[in-house]
Amino acid sequence: MINLEWYRTFKAVYQTGSLTAASKALFISQPNVSQHLAALEAHIGKQLFERKPRLIPTEYGKLFYTQLVEPLEKLENLEVSFTALCMKQQLPLIRLGTVKELFHSVSLKRLSKLPAELTVTFGMTKDLLGKLSNGELDFVIATQHEDRKDIQFEPIFAESFVIAGHASLDIHAFHQLTKKKDWDKVEDWLLQQSWYAYSADLAIIRRFWLTNFKKRPAIKPRFIIPDMNTILQAISENGGLTVAADYLVKDLKKKGDIVEVWRGCLPTTNTIYLAYNKTKTTLQHVELIKTLLKQS
Repeated sequence: MINLEWYRTFKAVYQTGSLTAASKALFISQPNVSQHLAALEAHIGKQLFERKPRLIPTEYGKLFYTQLVEPLEKLENLEVSFTALCMKQQLPLIRLGTVKELFHSVSLKRLSKLPAELTVTFGMTKDLLGKLSNGELDFVIATQHEDRKDIQFEPIFAESFVIAGHASLDIHAFHQLTKKKDWDKVEDWLLQQSWYAYSADLAIIRRFWLTNFKKRPAIKPRFIIPDMNTILQAISENGGLTVAADYLVKDLKKKGDIVEVWRGCLPTTNTIYLAYNKTKTTLQHVELIKTLLKQS
């Protein structure tokens, strides 16, 4: 295969008429210029220059130059343009792991203002923290804190949970029960409804129940869907109840698609953490990711 540098050397010699001048233009030694030129002539089987005090192109050398110069200059211009583009767009690359719903509702709208390139991995917090420990991720937006010596957990904000239902659901009688603080009947009313759950272990619903009724929920969900945005969309179209973070419910509530049924007699909250290995990241990158987590 021919060496592209032979072409560049030929072009420089043709335009300067001198091995010495060509070597200066190319920032290589004169013997290297001679070697490139000799190798090119040997490869194509034609003499390209007459060796006189000044190198004079042969007729074949002139023809070769006219065929070569335009595509070679295009290639050189492409190299210059691409290098300049890379320098201009030299943004830090950040690998982020997060729960899908949280990223969609809190961070998505701020992406365009993030001065970085971002690669996002969706998954459960436990799995994402494993990837963080293995060096596959730089940050994890974690919905729980784990005791890991290699990982820093920085609290970012607290999410509050609410029971959400279809906008047309009649909750007048339910609110009368909550005003009377008749918690047994409040629970009975809730248990009579059709429920959606994020997981079979009812993790989110169970937390809400333990906070407000001091026991586990006697709920057999009709639908188990591992995506809270999909659950809320399904409820807005079909009815039913679920327990969800209030920031997930907010926009659908404004549109009139979802109603907030109950926040509980006591607030049910969970802390969201930014998890990272502080020995493998910079304060600048930490602050960049925090901009994605500011709640409006």
